[in-house]
Amino acid sequence: MTSETLRKVLVASVAVAALSFTVACKPKADASADSAAASAEAAASDASMAASDAAMAASSAAASDASMAASAAASK
Repeated sequence: MTSETLRKVLVASVAVAALSFTVACKPKADASADSAAASAEAAASDASMAASDAAMAASSAAASDASMAASAAASK
């Protein structure tokens, strides 16, 4: 895993933790609760995008490694 992939996974984890904390604490139903819910939803969306990016990066890295290995094997 590259540092970029690890960073994206960390960001996704933090966003999920923030969402879990918001749900578990259940703030009072007022304007600040609505704001917290909107913030949590945005964080969850960002986490989903980061996780998707990380998965794509990992898949791309694996494909690149496989391609390099095949090229090395073919040149022997």
